[in-house]
Amino acid sequence: MSGVRRVQALVVGAGQAGLATGYYLRRAGLDFAILDASEAPGGAWQHYWDSLRLFSPAAYSSLPGRPMPGQAGQTYPDAEHVAEYLAEYEKRYELPVHRPVRVQAVEETGDGGLLARTDEGTWHARALISATGSWSRPFIPAVPGRELFAGRQLHTREYHRAEDFTGQRVVVVGGGNSGAQIAADLTGHADAVRWVTRRPARLLPDEIDGRALFEIATRRVQDGGPRISDLGDIVAVPPVRQARAAGLLDDHRMFDALTADGPRFDDGTVWSADAVIWCTGFRPALTHLAPLGLRTGERGRIASVDTRAVTDPRVHLLGYGDWTGPASATLIGVGRTARAAVQEISALLS
Repeated sequence: MSGVRRVQALVVGAGQAGLATGYYLRRAGLDFAILDASEAPGGAWQHYWDSLRLFSPAAYSSLPGRPMPGQAGQTYPDAEHVAEYLAEYEKRYELPVHRPVRVQAVEETGDGGLLARTDEGTWHARALISATGSWSRPFIPAVPGRELFAGRQLHTREYHRAEDFTGQRVVVVGGGNSGAQIAADLTGHADAVRWVTRRPARLLPDEIDGRALFEIATRRVQDGGPRISDLGDIVAVPPVRQARAAGLLDDHRMFDALTADGPRFDDGTVWSADAVIWCTGFRPALTHLAPLGLRTGERGRIASVDTRAVTDPRVHLLGYGDWTGPASATLIGVGRTARAAVQEISALLS
């Protein structure tokens, strides 16, 4: 295959999961490359809304080998600070990141390897780590009347700042962290905010931040301790607590349908709105793996043991949250998962 670049291991995605994997691949002495679809370093953090803050202090939000420096005046760093840290991390360890390169399909080869076809050429590898995250696959539920609503509709990934909604009536849909944080962010800027969720919102106890979440997730894996969902769904970051205490963050049950004017609730009332923000999550970005036929798990998922695909030990999935362990989708947790994945890959290639 002339013109094909060859490496032992290929990483798809240069967010936190891809960079942590690169760190351990370098320590293992393997020949590897990281392909990233973004034009700039920083992963999804470079696209988050302006007011977003980490759940944990910088010291508890580090990738392997390089502590995250604190941010002046902030206990919990913002997304821009995280993106800058990831860019510095990539440079510090001279990780071989190629961008912008979009992996279109990963296929079998006749020699037992894997062929990654991209918009910038073809790569051959003996093992592949998919660390593409989910930012590129926003999910919006099929709600009746979505096409009828005359106002603006956008997803979490398109929200940037509360000032864009000054004087407007805004519906925020979603009972997770992004829904609560964006609804709180809008208070004081929007004329009115209605936060709607499918079930009553459950804030975690105030003392639980990202440090505690990581410890709970780790204990769950090690000895079957309590699940995070047993305690609540939403981290009570200061802006959320403040908005809730001020009576500005009451959650309402999900509406039945959208009308031209706004959401219609089960009692028949219509809440007039200028915009609907869908904070309804994401799906793993894994279409590049479709040619390998790995989806054999529940609901068409790729069944895996830890990070390794059950049907193909050459393929690892890293940083997809529930698919690969909740901690694998966090800054501090992904290092441990990346190290384990690289150990398996090293054994496979030896």
